[in-house]
Amino acid sequence: MHSKSIDIENEARQNERDVILDSINEGVFTIGSDWRITSFNRAAEAITGTPRNEAIGKPCSDVFHANICEQECALRRTFENGRPVINATAYIVNNRGYRVPIRISTAILRDDAGNVIGGVETFQDLSQVERLQKELQSRHTFEDIVGRSPAMMRLFDILPRIAESNSTVLIEGPSGTGKELVARAIHNLSSRRKKRLVAVNCAALPDTLLESEFFGHKAGAFTDAKRDKAGRFALADGGTIFLDEIGDISPALQVRLLRVLQERIIEPLGATEPVKVDVHVMCATNKNLAKLVEEGRFREDLYYRIRVIHLSLPALKDRREDIPLLIDHIIGKYNRLQGKTIAGISIEAMTQLMEYDYPGNVRELENIIEQAFVLCRGEIIELHHLPPELRPAVSSSKGGIGPMSLVTMEKNLIAETLRRYAGNRKFAARDLAIDTSTLYRKILELKIEVPVSDGRGRRR
Repeated sequence: MHSKSIDIENEARQNERDVILDSINEGVFTIGSDWRITSFNRAAEAITGTPRNEAIGKPCSDVFHANICEQECALRRTFENGRPVINATAYIVNNRGYRVPIRISTAILRDDAGNVIGGVETFQDLSQVERLQKELQSRHTFEDIVGRSPAMMRLFDILPRIAESNSTVLIEGPSGTGKELVARAIHNLSSRRKKRLVAVNCAALPDTLLESEFFGHKAGAFTDAKRDKAGRFALADGGTIFLDEIGDISPALQVRLLRVLQERIIEPLGATEPVKVDVHVMCATNKNLAKLVEEGRFREDLYYRIRVIHLSLPALKDRREDIPLLIDHIIGKYNRLQGKTIAGISIEAMTQLMEYDYPGNVRELENIIEQAFVLCRGEIIELHHLPPELRPAVSSSKGGIGPMSLVTMEKNLIAETLRRYAGNRKFAARDLAIDTSTLYRKILELKIEVPVSDGRGRRR
């Protein structure tokens, strides 16, 4: 009789625990020391598609089929170091075979005596958040070009129209701003996209070799010419040729290039007959070509021939509002390349990256994030993962980050959280652990631009 009453009491406790767990919106499951599931709430059933009675008693890896189960199991890490995992990102495969992105947290379960008896993991379905992010990012991404600043949005607007034309394009901008990405976007949008885009770095080759690279040569044209070689213009026939660092070519080659642009014919070295080519020519430079023309170092007639359509790309320091979006894009890229699940960047690290001037522009930002990926062993890129030159201001003797940096930090955090939830104030406030009324006040005080979607799939 006593044993029966204990069983009834245990069953009552189990039912009470199930009721509590089922009232939680996030998925929750617990495991014993044998890694088999001991409880599984209603939200976990909904997210995984696996009924509770089928999940309980199974190894958790058999239910979740998560990308981190084999090597980066969050619960195993918690058991090994005794520290909970908070808000790690991963994905599972549900019982219908669909990939489901999730955010997980873990903790150890102990009995009254402090002995470890198992673990608990909570997980949140990020599918809607991911859809909202993709919808938002699609408005701020063009091919591989990322930006939401006014300058970049204007660029996104005109690129399709430029792609409809065969007019020569000159793209000016500092090194590392993505000039070749713009050229590739124009090519991929054009009717020439099924043909090649051939890129030539004019600064990488001496002038004597560059002429052969441009126009090709016939066998015997010079000592080492053992066989015919097609030049880059011939290879790009029907497609696009991209002449990077056009400001570095010599006056003699400028004359030959001018003739190609005017007559659309090339003469390979050693050839007796000119060859017609049909190419869309795009050029790029990090120099001020107008100034080079004034100084007599670049032909004026060639300058106006290649500058039919002119695009100017701003330095990254002149479009700082694009930095958080670029960081998200780069993190996503390296997560895919390296098989990692880094969720983001700490607000302290973001603040330093927002205040840096980037002499190497977007290319330098990507190098910084790639280095951080190598050093980061957790889910968040922290300040100490950044290069040393980005850290001194934080550890100075003046008391750390100044008031302006704190305001910037707060503004960036709120803006990025709103962006993550596509403008949904309720979700953003919950993520930030503040009241919705406080969030509204902060938006007004800090003049934060809220995304055009309200987070519920409707336009405002």
